[in-house]
Amino acid sequence: MKKILFLFGTRPEAIKMAPLIKCFSGDEHFEVKVGVTAQHREMLDQVLSFFEIKVDYDLNIMTPNQTLHQLTADLISRITNEILLKEHFDFVFVQGDTTTVLAAAMAAFYQKIKVIHIEAGLRSHDMNSPFPEEMNRVLTSKLAAIHFCPTENSKQNLVSENIKDNVFVVGNTVIDALFSGLEKIKTSSEKELLEKYNFIDFSKKIILVTCHRRENFGKPFEEICDALIEISNQFDETVEIVYPVHLNPNIKDVAHKKLNRKNIQLIAPLDYPELIWMMNKSSIILTDSGGIQEEAPSLGKPVLVLREVTERTEGVDAGTAILVGSSKEKILLETTKLLTDLSYYNLISKASNPYGDGTTSDKIKKIVNAF
Repeated sequence: MKKILFLFGTRPEAIKMAPLIKCFSGDEHFEVKVGVTAQHREMLDQVLSFFEIKVDYDLNIMTPNQTLHQLTADLISRITNEILLKEHFDFVFVQGDTTTVLAAAMAAFYQKIKVIHIEAGLRSHDMNSPFPEEMNRVLTSKLAAIHFCPTENSKQNLVSENIKDNVFVVGNTVIDALFSGLEKIKTSSEKELLEKYNFIDFSKKIILVTCHRRENFGKPFEEICDALIEISNQFDETVEIVYPVHLNPNIKDVAHKKLNRKNIQLIAPLDYPELIWMMNKSSIILTDSGGIQEEAPSLGKPVLVLREVTERTEGVDAGTAILVGSSKEKILLETTKLLTDLSYYNLISKASNPYGDGTTSDKIKKIVNAF
């Protein structure tokens, strides 16, 4: 029996690890342990509860006004002392591109424990965007022993960096989580969610907006807000914009100051089940989130990406996502086309999802079993 540790810190990591934890926990060849750093405390806990994940180690790492330097150093030290030195692990699984991922990979590498990187090989090819996530991914790839890539594109990114051993294309576990989550909601929560959000007019076309990345702070976010105001004015009888506003004051203060319109609903951040439910209810999604870029195509929802560059280029190439950045003109142009041109909408909404079919976790377990 191999002892494996799933180590993660944020809500997106937890979502993408959840189906893997369930898959490996049901296999007698593995003893599974779960560690969290809690980079996202409240949002992380919501996902752990929804997917019924039992945590063995909780570092609760965050402190007020923490710098990246301090966070990274604290993570490496505490992961080592409070987890890796407590018991022997054969593999440590990390997912994505957060500071937790890089610190966990370094700590495991120093202990000569094999690192398995889930969602390996994504690249924007710009070290400053997304920051510091792009560098976190690049460095983690140098430390990992096994690389599970969501697409052929991501595999080729690793090959171009001379990383060629133990590289596998398996799809993205986010699609496994999406299908599992929607099934749970359908059987237990649909009626409650409709009652909770009864102030939203679902007879209109819903435009779901999520925007929180630091690259959009300041003038870019103000321009995004100006675009949303223009859309709300032009389509006030047929469209409702729903924006779960991030708690960061760089976003929250500006959004509440500028977006005071009757058909713009500014709501509290959504937990994971509410988010995927709202995505399913929407017609169009405007987002700077990486995970939503992957999930939305499986729901047949066109995505306008509020970023200048994306490391998830496959969605753009497949036609399921359109890169609009923070440009008011581009956001208005593409949103208007999607709202008024049915053939254009259908072309994008029916494009196939390049990120997976919901069987990624099984593929990963089969490959790890072979090791």
